[in-house]
Amino acid sequence: MTNPELDQEEQALLAAFETGEFQSVLTTERNAELVQSAEAAFKKDKRINIRISARDLAALQRRALQEGLPYQTLVASVLHKYVSGSLQDLSKDKVLIRR
Repeated sequence: MTNPELDQEEQALLAAFETGEFQSVLTTERNAELVQSAEAAFKKDKRINIRISARDLAALQRRALQEGLPYQTLVASVLHKYVSGSLQDLSKDKVLIRR
């Protein structure tokens, strides 16, 4: 199969995939672990109410729209990333220069 949108390396990978050259190394145990982790991550068993500024809410709703998901899902995702330590502050290493 030739796809003009794929470069030569990507076409080779696609051909290898389509001919069955790739084998999964996912074990039954690892699959069960991943399923359990996913279920725990998406379990929503508590409700909270918070007050935020109208400006912040509008910004969250715009960002969620750009990402293609409901804003409450975006908020939950950001909170989850924060508490799990995977949220990165991209501005922490920036140097502010005052003039």
